Amino acid sequence: MSWIVLVLSGVLEAVWATALGKSEGFTRIGPSITFAVALVLSMGGLAFAMRDLPIGTSYAVWVGIGAVLTVAYAMATGQEPVSAIRILLVGMIVAGVVGLKLTH
Repeated sequence: MSWIVLVLSGVLEAVWATALGKSEGFTRIGPSITFAVALVLSMGGLAFAMRDLPIGTSYAVWVGIGAVLTVAYAMATGQEPVSAIRILLVGMIVAGVVGLKLTH
């Protein structure tokens, strides 16, 4: 159960990071509210997962999922350039997250 909550919390990290960028310094209400709700839920899920999982593994997986999804969204929407090297590097983050799960 902790791994499922951790993965969902990582997804929510990508949501709040993206919403933060779209809030334009908290001047846009919709993205600002999305940021706040996703942040609270993401942190709460991370805290829940850390009750059963090591802190280093939990944090690395949470950040890794959030980073990969945030970059993938930015690439898919044209906000960041897409290149083979960027895809390779994001793939390395994914491999690290999977490796942490497999060695737990």
